[in-house]
Amino acid sequence: MVSARRKAIESLYKGLCTVKVWQGVENPITHVTEHKEVALLTDQKCKLSYEKQASTTPTGGPAVIAQTTKLFVAPELDIPAGSKIIVTQNGKTSEFARSGEPAIYTDHQEIMLEAFVRYA
Repeated sequence: MVSARRKAIESLYKGLCTVKVWQGVENPITHVTEHKEVALLTDQKCKLSYEKQASTTPTGGPAVIAQTTKLFVAPELDIPAGSKIIVTQNGKTSEFARSGEPAIYTDHQEIMLEAFVRYA
């Protein structure tokens, strides 16, 4: 049974995410293993959260603005490190990579993301 707290958290989810990994897949005809992008999870409810941080350099130079991106998803989802995570929220689609271990709570998990460049 889903708790009232989890329902409240998930009511804030406005996006959908797809999780893809780069893995070996055997060709059924040639029996040769080829590496391909494979979807592990598709259309999972989620929420992206953005936080901007401003800091100055020790020499008193101009402020540097950094942005932290965090993904909120269901706690039972297993998203491996190095995965490509494609999120569509508010009509915009963005590609991210999972960085670091997720913070898993009773009703959700929080995963820090960075812009996807390529598979490791």
